[in-house]
Amino acid sequence: MNKEIDTLPTETWAHVLSEALPYFKKWCGKIVVVKYGGNAMLNEELKAAVMEDIVLLNTIGIKVVLVHGGGPEINKMLDKVGKESKFVDGLRYTDAETMEIVQMVLTGKLNKDIVGMLLQKGGKAVGLSGVDSGLLRAVKTEKDLGFVGEVTEVHPDILASLLEEGFIPVVSTVALGEQGDDARYNINADTAAAKIAVALKAEKFVQLTNVPGVLRDVNDPDSLIKRIEKTAIGSLKATGIISSGMIPKIDCCLTALEGGVPRTHIIDGRVPHSLLIEMFSDRGIGTMIY
Repeated sequence: MNKEIDTLPTETWAHVLSEALPYFKKWCGKIVVVKYGGNAMLNEELKAAVMEDIVLLNTIGIKVVLVHGGGPEINKMLDKVGKESKFVDGLRYTDAETMEIVQMVLTGKLNKDIVGMLLQKGGKAVGLSGVDSGLLRAVKTEKDLGFVGEVTEVHPDILASLLEEGFIPVVSTVALGEQGDDARYNINADTAAAKIAVALKAEKFVQLTNVPGVLRDVNDPDSLIKRIEKTAIGSLKATGIISSGMIPKIDCCLTALEGGVPRTHIIDGRVPHSLLIEMFSDRGIGTMIY
């Protein structure tokens, strides 16, 4: 137990629990899709905190789907085998050999590592890729990046079945080609998670990232914008407040919102238990796009 937490007054504990209880009731039985990546995947303490959060959500009856990427692990493996990376306009070109490594790292190592951590924390988890049960179908991106794909179909039956049985599905974003295409495709995990949230009619889509959320001034963490209505996104892009690496994250939130997901969130995965703060407190954390 953290010593600082252990010395909190009884009144503080009571307040925390009483504040959380309505949220327990609100979210019980609902589907939440979490995209897991960034620093929360690289730091062991943060990894443990995320796994504890996911298991707690599952234990109180919230149906969580965890979708993960794995860029840094892929880079490490490419370096180990001496495979030189090729980039097109700043994006990785994934040739056939690289795709084999991507599939091996995402589905064979990272996915099972995450499942193992959830089991060690007392959860019930099952690892899947987008290939399993035809969960994700894809075509090559318009820009020729080799075996990098865009999701065209999501078949969530396997996820729905696992959720009904109380399991936490852990999804790695390798997709199967469309009918007649036997290729495997590497899919952007944020995009895949948003489309899975839509297919499952999730109540909430959460991206765990390396930033506090959307900032009015990128150099000032206190300039966090806590709530953004969908209609305001265009003007925030035009003024440069939403720019650079935040644009694809916001676009994934828009994909989820336009597909019927009521609430989307970009939260800071560097904050321990940020998922619980978002789900079960009045103040929340990060930026909500609604």
